[in-house]
Amino acid sequence: MKIVALETILLKIPFGASGGPAAIAGAPASGLSILLVRVATDSGLVGWGEAFGHGVAPATKLALDTLVAPLFIGRDPTNIAALMREAQHTLHLYGRNGPVMYAFSGIDIALWDIAGKRAGLPLHQLLGGAQRTEIPAYASLTRHGEEAALLADCRRALALGYRMVKVHEVDPALVAAARAAVGPEIPLMMDTNCPWTPDEARAVVRILRPLDLYWLEEPVWPPEDHRGIAAVRAAGVPLAAGENACGGLQDFRRLFEAGALDFAQPSVTKIGGVTEVRKIIALAEAFGVRVVPHCAYFGPGYLASVHIAATLPGTVPLERLFMDLQTSPFSPYTDAAGGKVAVPQSPGLGCDPSPELIERYRTHPPTVTR
Repeated sequence: MKIVALETILLKIPFGASGGPAAIAGAPASGLSILLVRVATDSGLVGWGEAFGHGVAPATKLALDTLVAPLFIGRDPTNIAALMREAQHTLHLYGRNGPVMYAFSGIDIALWDIAGKRAGLPLHQLLGGAQRTEIPAYASLTRHGEEAALLADCRRALALGYRMVKVHEVDPALVAAARAAVGPEIPLMMDTNCPWTPDEARAVVRILRPLDLYWLEEPVWPPEDHRGIAAVRAAGVPLAAGENACGGLQDFRRLFEAGALDFAQPSVTKIGGVTEVRKIIALAEAFGVRVVPHCAYFGPGYLASVHIAATLPGTVPLERLFMDLQTSPFSPYTDAAGGKVAVPQSPGLGCDPSPELIERYRTHPPTVTR
């Protein structure tokens, strides 16, 4: 089997987010950018992947079209690990983080989709088997910056059946208001997106301790300051991080060795795809750290995250951005019914996108590498 074509497809889908922000990860709130990767083979099998994404999607698409995609044409898609290592080594001078690595991630996910379809098995079976058929989702709220909209979303999430809530606030007073709104029994997470020095973060932790956070996420700038993150954890709060550890296995090794994490959050669309996440899961187990995949997307990266989470021991909650997309090309698997997400059971990722929706929300003419 050989890869005969690789297509990048950038979608922009309008969404609603009550009291939402002016932007989502650098992209205008008028639409959510989803970068799809379609890998076609001479056998007729097609795999779908997703490369991060959001505001950086145009740069990732350019990296895919001009640098990364040509390396895969004519290659055997079944030899995933060797193929990804060779391609990454070829382009390592472009950096081990950012759009080039995001591009590799999208292709890797598509290759695993092909592998599952070729075997007639869902991805979770290739990864060792699912431990459950549905996964609890947590409502990952947008950053509001003011109390009324934040509390409205907290209450709406509970009414929709979510039993875990994550806020993206940096003001402890707003987080305290959210805790009062959801009550003491609902796990509450706080994602700050790297705003503070370690000393500033430790000062905030002293205020946060009475709120009984399930985790504090990415409190330190820069995110590569692993010792600083560890110092914040030592101040007495469970720590989560990893979506920006795009150096992959070695970044997570340094985080684990520093004692920085209670929860490791590899992002499958950023870190090198399913292949790299598998390595991180094994390393996390050796260090006794729980893996909870970062999942701020709605395409094949979301589906891959569902399959990965389904194979992990214990109850692993899945992040679900708390926004109402006008439509989803991968529905119903990107929906959270009653605060739970179904694990796909069809071969590969378990769901191909709707061609009609792709044509409706595509932002560019087809870009195909052959």
